[in-house]
Amino acid sequence: MAERLTTQQVAEQLGVKVETVYAYASRGQLSSERAPGGRGSTFDAREVAELAARGRRAPVRPPAGESAAVDRPGAEAWPGGPVTVRTGLTLIENGRLYYRGRDAVRLAAEHGFEAAVAWLWGQGTDAPVSLRVPPATAEALTRAAAALPDGIRLPDRLRIAATVGAALDPLRFDLREQTVLAAGSALIAGMVEALPRTAPDPGPDATLAARLWSRLATTAPTPEALACLDRALVLLIDHELAVSTVAARVAASARAHPYAVVSAGLGATDGPLHGAASPLAQRMLAEVLADGAVPVVSDYLRTGRAIPGLGHRLYPDGDPRAVALLDAVARLDGGAAVVAAVAEVEAAAGPAGRPALRANIDLALAAMALTAGLPAEAGEVVFAVARTPGWLAHAVEEYREEPLRMRARGSYTGPPPQRS
Repeated sequence: MAERLTTQQVAEQLGVKVETVYAYASRGQLSSERAPGGRGSTFDAREVAELAARGRRAPVRPPAGESAAVDRPGAEAWPGGPVTVRTGLTLIENGRLYYRGRDAVRLAAEHGFEAAVAWLWGQGTDAPVSLRVPPATAEALTRAAAALPDGIRLPDRLRIAATVGAALDPLRFDLREQTVLAAGSALIAGMVEALPRTAPDPGPDATLAARLWSRLATTAPTPEALACLDRALVLLIDHELAVSTVAARVAASARAHPYAVVSAGLGATDGPLHGAASPLAQRMLAEVLADGAVPVVSDYLRTGRAIPGLGHRLYPDGDPRAVALLDAVARLDGGAAVVAAVAEVEAAAGPAGRPALRANIDLALAAMALTAGLPAEAGEVVFAVARTPGWLAHAVEEYREEPLRMRARGSYTGPPPQRS
């Protein structure tokens, strides 16, 4: 077994305070496990050594007369120390994901998206949130969508929906919790409304999952397919301080209104390493189904490309969200073959003599979209729509904090200032 270090040992090896060690863990720079007996945490000695090496390769050089920001081992803290993001929303611990103390996988199995949103927003699950868009906003979104040229990507339409919703909401600068969440409910529904309908209209009383399906698929869903999409939405509703959530909280710290907060989160999902990872995984998985896992994985390795959808630093033993979603995918028509292809990719990509890399939620989303015949952009859309209530919940928390606290400091590496 790999050597494990206590929190104090890690702090001494990195030359930082114990609090900073926990900050590294919360940012995903170190993975922790509960110590035997349940007291304290332990850390992988190899990860600690790699983090220390990165810090030595990139020394901190603060401006003259000022102390350095705590973003590398060995650095001194700015006055007041690093920003600590207190959140009562999501916990990732011992390979499990919890929303307000409730296991996310179990919540996804027992409740739909509207009830999960209510739970995350602190309202319980007995009264699911109504995700409806006002008629005037729906009409404006329809006109905006009609004015767009053909070929506009679906994720880009979500960003337009946030802009249109903000322009039509005179109360968008009211940052009281009740107003923010009411605006958020309409925005989530409006994002779906902004997508062109490609399947039969499920009706005005349909769930958000059913309405979203009618924008992604070309045929009406089976009950199993709709339940699978609903499960994906719940599993993706929040994920602690993921990069898009940090972007959303930074915007909220500047007291940006909720539509701008969501726009910040959407912007962070546009890269291939976060929300847009699923389309890459879907393309790879389609190649595996056509040609087999070994030649496809070999080609990725030969060309130096990362295999999309494998591994997650917070889940070294496997992403529980992926396990739960793949279980639902396997029940769909044709899903067993796609899930088997995922397992083949895991086996082919695993280094000899070491445990295989496991599928993460991006590959599971790709498997769902491929099985259901959804477009390559579907996973990216599902991710963004699902994560929006999480961004809003974090914004509500951030609005209660000191404004403008999410201010990083740079480590200047340019030429010295010219002095007259």
